[in-house]
Amino acid sequence: MRILVVGAGGVGSAAVGIAARRDFFETMVVADYDVRRAERALERHADDKRFVAAQVDASSADAVAALAREHGATHVFNAVDPRFVMPIFDGAFAAGADYLDMAMSLSRPHPDSPYEKTGVMLGDEQFAKGKEWEAAGRLALAGIGIEPGLSDVFARYAADHLFDEIDEIGVRDGANLEVAGYDFAPSFSIWTTIEECLNPPVVWEKDRGWFTTAPFSEPEVFDFPEGIGPVECVNVEHEEVLLIPRWVDAKRVTFKYGLGDEFITVLSVLHKLGLDSTEKVRVGGVDVSPRDVVAACLPDPATLGDKMTGKTCAGTWVSGRKDGADRQVYLYHVVDNEWSMAEYGSQAVVWQTAVNPVVALELLAGGVWSGAGVLGPEAFDPMPFLDLLTAYGSPWGMREGG
Repeated sequence: MRILVVGAGGVGSAAVGIAARRDFFETMVVADYDVRRAERALERHADDKRFVAAQVDASSADAVAALAREHGATHVFNAVDPRFVMPIFDGAFAAGADYLDMAMSLSRPHPDSPYEKTGVMLGDEQFAKGKEWEAAGRLALAGIGIEPGLSDVFARYAADHLFDEIDEIGVRDGANLEVAGYDFAPSFSIWTTIEECLNPPVVWEKDRGWFTTAPFSEPEVFDFPEGIGPVECVNVEHEEVLLIPRWVDAKRVTFKYGLGDEFITVLSVLHKLGLDSTEKVRVGGVDVSPRDVVAACLPDPATLGDKMTGKTCAGTWVSGRKDGADRQVYLYHVVDNEWSMAEYGSQAVVWQTAVNPVVALELLAGGVWSGAGVLGPEAFDPMPFLDLLTAYGSPWGMREGG
């Protein structure tokens, strides 16, 4: 296996640190638009000749394909924000490589009824090319981060092993992370966070299909494990709702994120001022995207680890029946920032995201997971993934009662 990692930000750098301890690959090329950032991601592994830094323009499918061909990449791992999904996806196909990402192609709201009907949904552009990938005998494993990713693996595990009939699969994400010295410092890409939280959330119901609601709808308080405690969660647009129903039988699928009042207020103000827009505006003779300006004004999440305390939890709540009795479970994965910083030098949120594609790559390298087409994580046997994740030193948990 020869891996091209596109993106040397927080998640890409964390993936390097995780993969460096494994022996399933021959080469890992870490590429970024700023080659110096790629080089910094490899500083801790200067003696490991498997790692190579490179420059790439992720917005160009031709550039991605050329770099993949130059290094004989068998797999292209997309570790940048979802704006670049399609050029990297297409570049991998053109180069004859398999592909993995942690977020799918972007959505576009319904032009007339954005809070009732879906427009272009997350992943639609990728799924539209599924037959081409299948005919070529090639795999695009979409949404294999933490959420989507491990959350989808949990959904498949619940369907295979814990339930005879499922009423609802609800992904629930919450944390008690704090960043010292900042009034507002998101622990993940603000560009991606704005995209997820201000787009119309999608819900799936078996008798209705996919439909949308208003941002921050259906608030609920969810009690997260391992000391995190109760956090208010709201509906957010996320890939699981578009992926899980394709492979797992359930009556309803939702995604809710524990944002908190302050975060919701900040996002609402950005939206009211038009600062969430990706359309460029003219400022002093320069064309700039307001959302890019917001991202540039906030600290890089990858640099916040030594100022951060607390835990982050990602998980999947499932309700239904087993052997005729009602049942609820919450399958979850918790990472303590103190542990991830001490063990890997990566803050908890980016490390938790990065470990899952590395686990998936190892399963693909060994032929434990295999397939062709555009597939989600729930298309595969969940047990090898959960076992290997535990072997990486990051076990998952399950709470009866939801």
